This record gives sequence, structure tokens and C-alpha cells, in this order.
Amino acid sequence: MRFATLIGLATAGVIGLLPLAVPAFAAPTQTQYAPTMLVLDASGSMLAADPGGGTKMDAAKTAVRGFVATAPATAKVGLSVYGTGTGSTDADKPAGCRDVSVLVPADTIDKPALTTTVDKITPSGFTPIGAALRTAAGALPTEGPRSIVLVSDGLDTCAPPDPCEVARELGADGASIVVHTIGFGVDDASRAQLTCIADTTGGTYTDAADGKALEQVLPRVSTAALRDYASAGTPVEGTAGYQDAPAVVPGQYLDTIGHKKPRYYAVDVPEGATAYFSGTVSFPRGEDAVSSNNSLRLRVAGGEGQDCNASEQENAVRSTDGVALTVSSQWTGATEAKDGTARTDKCKGGGRYYFSVEWSGVADNAPATLPLELNVTVEPGVTDGGRPAEPEPVSFTAPSGPVVPVTGGGSFNVATALDGSGVYGDTMQRGEFVFYKVKLDWGQGLAYRVRFLETPGRGLDNVSVVTTTLYTPYRKEVADEFASYNGAPDILPSNKQAVAIPEVRYRNRESSDREVSENALAGWYYIAVKVSPTQDDPGAVRPVPVELDVVVTGTPEAGPTYRAAPGATGSSAENLPDTAQAADDDNSTALLGTGIAVVAFALVIGGVIGITLLRRRTRR
Repeated sequence: MRFATLIGLATAGVIGLLPLAVPAFAAPTQTQYAPTMLVLDASGSMLAADPGGGTKMDAAKTAVRGFVATAPATAKVGLSVYGTGTGSTDADKPAGCRDVSVLVPADTIDKPALTTTVDKITPSGFTPIGAALRTAAGALPTEGPRSIVLVSDGLDTCAPPDPCEVARELGADGASIVVHTIGFGVDDASRAQLTCIADTTGGTYTDAADGKALEQVLPRVSTAALRDYASAGTPVEGTAGYQDAPAVVPGQYLDTIGHKKPRYYAVDVPEGATAYFSGTVSFPRGEDAVSSNNSLRLRVAGGEGQDCNASEQENAVRSTDGVALTVSSQWTGATEAKDGTARTDKCKGGGRYYFSVEWSGVADNAPATLPLELNVTVEPGVTDGGRPAEPEPVSFTAPSGPVVPVTGGGSFNVATALDGSGVYGDTMQRGEFVFYKVKLDWGQGLAYRVRFLETPGRGLDNVSVVTTTLYTPYRKEVADEFASYNGAPDILPSNKQAVAIPEVRYRNRESSDREVSENALAGWYYIAVKVSPTQDDPGAVRPVPVELDVVVTGTPEAGPTYRAAPGATGSSAENLPDTAQAADDDNSTALLGTGIAVVAFALVIGGVIGITLLRRRTRR
């Protein structure tokens, strides 16, 4: 992921102020699927009979063909196997434990070639899972989100290397390689090992008791892996207390968070500036939604660790639906004048502040640790805030014209750009969570709706929860809508109108109405769409066609005048350093010179029958 230009540091350690410029609208970008390697167990045990007929290998081949048939045409999918080159005697073991082959590289999917290659696999040898994971990782790109989907019917028979240790190696660079494992008719020991591999990398473990189950599970897991939420950022290590907290400048960072252990970070905030800080945890998908409630808490402290009485908490029910939970703070203490009291002064005016993120509520059977994505933005103060607040949401008129095919991204980091007003079509799998983005200039507003088109089947076994959520450039949730969907055409919001926000103005933040005040930044606005697994058959592969009706209104206007760095005047791009001219970076915000905007993401869907959405924000 590319990031907006970071603001400089003054010699005293306080972040320097730069004037801002609004970037031009960027053209849509090609969706970045996570390149994915399928790793198939072809050891001798795969010759065992499957309860549904044929061998386990026959069932695995059928499952792979099902995935290939439904995979997006632009996805990058490779194939590797282990156990095909030797026998399974003791004499064969030294060679068998090195017997890993990459049969198809992780390039744009060639469906006929992939299917033909799978059909030729003949199982015979050992189970070197650790070596197979290393080989698959080596066949993937060296940067960006990447996935491995491993299908195995038993334990590694070749350790060392231990598969869990290899999984930790894969996550050492910030968990950018996510491993999803499928246990094909496995015992408890094998299940534990495969679960460890998945949990260590932030992936999922799924049981497939027989070939029929594998035919359902493999396409769903593999397709979801292509659009998984992949955390990204510069590695950083928070501390248990504020005293040794690392000082972070505006940007995006990646840490690891454990149960009920706060992680502290320091941010220097200049006089008059506003700081945005957030932490996001993406929970792995799972089959069991019972006792899967999680919560994150964020606190702000001033000088010498003084509690600033600023606390935010976000809770998620059914985290196993693949929830990405974010807690965030919009800290305005530096915009307030010091009043002379020692206690209050530590939480007012410019200076160093401390932000802590804690995984405070932990679900049963939650992984011991998960990647923590952090975002920091410092917005300079203004000399002129521009036009008054706009209190009314824009009106919506359904756009006309042909449907433009798009494919949403698996996270904020790879959200697909929509080129203004129009109708955009995508196809989602049950259990997917996809992201799009629309750029708004000062003076422009947004309205949209999501139409879920008809799919075969009706009844309880086809019921899902569908959700859409809109986020600001610093990824603060603006609005969310959810409803039940059983395959009949449906629209969100359910009133058939639209999710709409006012025209974007800096002074919107002065409004007492939250739906107005949070739309006060020009830049990328994010649209997320979620389709949950079906209630009675969560492993079912049932594609859902969706269409987004998007309307961008208003004429771009002059924005606020930000305080300039010494020697600079005005707020135009020509006054910024050359490195700040990255306005057209696909992942930049309108806040040039202030780094990446903060994530403020808390999209959670509830069950359909008797299970409701629970989302709470707590302020002190």
C-alpha cells in the first residue's frame, strides 16, 4: 500500500505544519486481489476411501474444480502439492520430506490449465507441511497481502521444521501472509496443528469431515482468501506503559495485540492541531458464532501520563463473521488554550500525547494475538475555516447508464475506486466483506444505495444478513444499514432511498449533529458491503450479484486555509515540498502533509433469527 506524504518534524520534536491542497480525482484502480497459493496434501493417506465414494484425492480434485469455476477471472492463483514424488517407506522419508512441488505459479488464473494440472496429481508419499508452507510463501510476491490455503488430512510427518514455527516466520513481517487451513477428515492432534497454523497468521481453520463437505468448504475459503482483510503498515512495537512508548509520526503502522494488555504510542501534536488515532483488529472467520464477542478500548493521556478523560470503546458481536473492529479518537485537546492549572494543562495545548489501545473484551477461543493496524493523522489548525456548515444530506436520484463492472477490494488498503456517479456491479461470495471508495472534494456530497439481486433458492437455509457502511476519509463510520436477505431482490437502505451525507465542509465539525460534524474532510469516502454466511448452511457457495447506485453532487469549492509552515503562504500545492505532490496516490487522503488518515471502522453484522447487532461507543 502506498501512503500520503508524511509531515516533517520540527527540531524540537513537534510536528511541523504544512499547508494543505485537495488532490485531484483519481481514476479507478484495478482491484488488488491477494495472490493465493493452494497447497494440496497428496500424501499416501489421500488414497483412503471417502465416505461419499472414490478416494479422498478424488474429492479434493472435485473441490478444487469447484473453486476454479467460481474464482474471479483477474485473481492470481497458484497450486503446489506435497507427497507426489516418493513412496512412503522409511527409505523414502529423507527424499519424501523434501517432496514439495509448485505446479502452477501464482499468476492470473488460467482455469483450464489449473484444472488439467489438478487432475494429474497422484498421491503417494509423506506430509511435509512446514516445508510446503515455506515453498508456497516463496512462490508468492514479496510484498502486499498474500494468502495460502492449505488442505491436509493429517499431521506433518517430517518436522522439523515445525509447521507452527513456520507460520510464525510468515507473520514476522507484519502478518502479510495469511494462511487458511482445512482439515479433511482429521483427528484431534491434526486439527490442533492446523488450527495453530491458521491462528498464528490471522487466518481461519475449517473442518471438512468428508468429500462432500470439502466441496463446499474449499471454494468458499479459497475465494474469501482472495479478498481477505490484510492488515498493513510500518512495523512498530507499542509498550505496556506510556514512559517508553514509541513516538510515531503520521502514517500507518502494524503491531501485534494480545488479550487485555494495553499498547501505548506517543504522538506530538502542535498547538491548534487535531490528532486522529485509531487501532483496527480484523478477526478471523469461523463457523461458531457463539461467544464471539470482542471489544477494543482506546484512551488518551497527556504529559506525564495524565489521564485526559478521553476514552472510546467499540464492541463487536459475531466476530467470527470476519469483523474488522476499529476504535478511534479525534483528539482536539491541542486546539484548546491552557488555563493555568497543572492538571488541565497536561491535556490542553500543543505537546506530546499518549494513545493506548487494549483488546479489553476477549471472546472464548479467541487467538492469543492478532495483528493491530494503527493509523495516525495530525491535521493543522486553520486561519479560515471556509463556508458555514451544511446541515442537510444531499438528495438522491437514481443514476442511469450501463452497469460498470468492478471488483471490490478486501480491505480499506485495497478499496476499489469508483469514478463518481454511476451504477457499479460486483459479485460477492457469502461471507465476504468488500470495500469501495469515492473521492469527494470540498463542497461535494455523496448518496448511494446497494441493490442485492436475485439468486436461486429460498427459505431459511438461504438467509444471510447484508450490511453496508459508509466511512469518512479518516475512516470514521458515518452510517450503516443492515437487513435480512434470502435470495429475493433487496435494497439497502431498506427505505429504498439512499445513504446520504451533506456537502463536505471543514466547518461541518462545528455542528452538534454527529451526522453533519463527521463529514468535515475532503478525500476518499469508503463504502463497505458485507454478505454474511447463510444461517443453516454456512459453508454453502452461493454468489450474490450486487449493484451500487452512486451519486456525487455539488461543485468543488475552496476549502479551509490551513496554517502554513514558515516561509509558505496560502494553501495551494505549489507551496508544498516536492515530496508532497503525491496528491493522486490512489490511497492518499486530502490531508497532504499530514500522513494517512485514521481508521474508524466498526462494522459488525448480527444473526438473522434471534441474534441482533450490538455496537456501542462509550465516551467519558
